[in-house]
Amino acid sequence: MKQSQIKKNWPRYAIQWGTLAALVFFLSGLAKLIFTKMEPADPEALCPLGGLQALATYGVRGSLPCSMSSLQIMMGIALAAAVVLFSKLFCGYLCPVGTVEDLLLKLRNSLGIKPIRIKQRSIADKLLRILKYAIVFWIFYMTATASELFCKRLDPYYAVATGFKGEIVLWMSIVTVSLVVLGSFLVDMFWCKYLCPLGAVSNSLKFWAWMLGIGIVWFLLGKVGVDIPWFWLLGALCLAGYLLEIFCANPKLQLLHIVKDDDKCTACGLCNNACPYHIDIASAKGKVTSVDCTLCGECVGTCAHKAIDVGLCKKAKGGAWKYIPAVLTLLLLGIGFWLGTSVELPTIDETWGLEKVEEDGTVTPLVDKSTLKTLEIMPLRSVKCFSSSKAFKGKVAQIKGCHGVKTYVRKHRVVITYDPAVVTPEKIQEAVFVPTKFRVQNPDPATSPEIKVVTIRTEGMPDRMDLNNLGLQMRFSGKKIYGLESEFACPLIVRVFMDPAEQADEKWFKEIVEKKSLDMPLPNGDVKSTPLAFRFEGLEEGFETIATPDYIKRMFTPFKAEFNGKYEDGIRKRREVYEGQPQYIYEIEDPSYEKPIVFRNLPFLSNHISREEGVIGVYCVINENLVPALQIRFAAPCTAERLWELMTMETWTITYSADNVKEMPAKLTFKEPGVVKPWSEE
Repeated sequence: MKQSQIKKNWPRYAIQWGTLAALVFFLSGLAKLIFTKMEPADPEALCPLGGLQALATYGVRGSLPCSMSSLQIMMGIALAAAVVLFSKLFCGYLCPVGTVEDLLLKLRNSLGIKPIRIKQRSIADKLLRILKYAIVFWIFYMTATASELFCKRLDPYYAVATGFKGEIVLWMSIVTVSLVVLGSFLVDMFWCKYLCPLGAVSNSLKFWAWMLGIGIVWFLLGKVGVDIPWFWLLGALCLAGYLLEIFCANPKLQLLHIVKDDDKCTACGLCNNACPYHIDIASAKGKVTSVDCTLCGECVGTCAHKAIDVGLCKKAKGGAWKYIPAVLTLLLLGIGFWLGTSVELPTIDETWGLEKVEEDGTVTPLVDKSTLKTLEIMPLRSVKCFSSSKAFKGKVAQIKGCHGVKTYVRKHRVVITYDPAVVTPEKIQEAVFVPTKFRVQNPDPATSPEIKVVTIRTEGMPDRMDLNNLGLQMRFSGKKIYGLESEFACPLIVRVFMDPAEQADEKWFKEIVEKKSLDMPLPNGDVKSTPLAFRFEGLEEGFETIATPDYIKRMFTPFKAEFNGKYEDGIRKRREVYEGQPQYIYEIEDPSYEKPIVFRNLPFLSNHISREEGVIGVYCVINENLVPALQIRFAAPCTAERLWELMTMETWTITYSADNVKEMPAKLTFKEPGVVKPWSEE
């Protein structure tokens, strides 16, 4: 690339390469090495395509895709505004894939390798352009139906940014990355012109009047009773975008254009060669209206006769106007970032039980909406995505008198709509509250036969993870605090289990509870800081004592799965068949059984083992040695040897229903065989 070209078009290169450098800096981990308290960078935080998919999903389902943020949505809106008003500024100035393609083009030219030229408006060019519209239909349809960003599975940028470790489909990602690198090395802007789904969306938005018209027709048809599924609208928009691109490739509704002064133009063709898309600028009359134009300014920088510039409508302004696209890019990026961090759309916004629709279409109100009130609860850190939002909604829907819920996952905030004549805010909080226990450290029954129980009252701890964070604060304090448990009340009841000799007064508890953040050391030497907003409300007088064995059992979460029958022809017969027969317990002790990762996989283990005739139940308990133990209850014909064989298989057989049986890799490993004990009801 000539230095003079860089000098003449320096704003574009500064933004392009600055964006690419920033992505490498943050996503490679270099930023984390310098700013140790920085959260890991999100590779899709500023992705406008994800934001546009989120808006489409919100229109279809009334909810956002899982893990979607308002920042991406606002970036999608900023991109759409840029295309409608000005041009494809994101493509020309910000897109990292476009920057890589641009660099590959220049690398190939510097090596003297001749490209494969696909002539503009040729049959091959027109046929290839349909591919990106097929892809955009596919990913928008899959995202809206599954409420997950399907584009991440094949997005070349996302695959590279995550080191091929994100939510990808490996073969899709390898194919798309190869097409970007090899395709663009051989054909100028191959990915952008023929495969990029964001390119398809941007090109369609250049014909925004047509797209709006199609949307209005679909809406009006619905109003008069012609119910056309949303995916037909999506298909119509994609088809219209493609047809308009190949048959009417010169949209004229945007404000800014590349404008040519025909009196100064010598038709030398340098502008055509400089254009990444090889638009025939030399033959244009007045303004350049090609659907491919991104206002990148390459043609402006290469024109020796100053015949080309950026203009408003038909008039070339000259001077500083050539910098306007770069300025607008940064301005829209800043606006999108500001809105994305200050405005948040609900991940779900659902209501129920407000009205009844009769068969004839008559709507009968069931609740006087004017009397409804809302209750806000935050922070609920367990509400962090679409799935957890739906789970929370399911819990709220079971509360009589509740009629709606909104969740805002970025701030872990929920808003519940309720009827105050039926239910109170306190009853709602109690219903959604999850009592929690957290073990800080293990007492030694030999040296500490009893444990002191102190009760404190707190506020600002609605989430089940809050007690864990408070427990970690106490762990780092150095005091002999053994554990905590919570019980709903206003204020919240928190019982603190501690060594009888340990002293902790009201001042100490207030200091620990009201710490502004939990600063947890990580194995690599970094510190993870979690902001907290707990409030200490008081320390109750006196204390209780409990025996240490009782405390150990109290803090342990048991697991129980029993199978009252056996398999015959692949179907579980729900009948007692082992009563009166000798029964046994196959037991394996292991302190790790209380770890959450083990506990989550016990249902899979029990499902796998339950297929064996003679298996009656699977349990995880604190045994007589006060050690977590996995116990399998069995009777003949099952044997201990057969149980060990089942537990150590590399593949487990999981039965979801009689006609839905799947194989899956074993989720747990066992080092030593267990021991067999007689089983008794006690």
